[in-house]
Amino acid sequence: MAQQAVQKNTLYVGGLAEEVNESILHAAFIPFGDIKDVKTPLDQATQKHRSFGFVTFLEREDASSAMDNMDGAELYGRVLTVNYALPEKIKGGEQGWAAQPIWADADTWFERQQQEEEMQRMQAENRAAMQAAEELHRKKKTDEREGEKEEEIEMKDDPMARAEAEVLKQND
Repeated sequence: MAQQAVQKNTLYVGGLAEEVNESILHAAFIPFGDIKDVKTPLDQATQKHRSFGFVTFLEREDASSAMDNMDGAELYGRVLTVNYALPEKIKGGEQGWAAQPIWADADTWFERQQQEEEMQRMQAENRAAMQAAEELHRKKKTDEREGEKEEEIEMKDDPMARAEAEVLKQND
């Protein structure tokens, strides 16, 4: 499995207390540099954050110093875990079904189906052509063998042809 590239200016912040919201997280990290974005993904059932968030800095160096200083620090009585964030994992399909309507992949699905059908059709044509070529080859070989037998029969009946064949054999 390929190692996912880390996003050097986005930090994963784990271990958030329930009271911490995006503005508190922003306030805790702003001393390290300009912040582009703060996200605390919500649990769909409870509508509360899932005790982690992401802080994206404009500069990589700022993210690095924030990680060095905030990993293991306390915020609202909870010890934080701060690491570089991994890119979001995309679930399902080629583009992922998590953020797309179910029909979004339909065009590429139909395209793939058509390509597959075309490939199968071409393979069937190739198989048929190969079988026809083999059949033709077998028929040609059979005809050649029949021709040789006819020559042998003709030689038995023709004393001149027999003499000619004997001379050819002696010369070889």
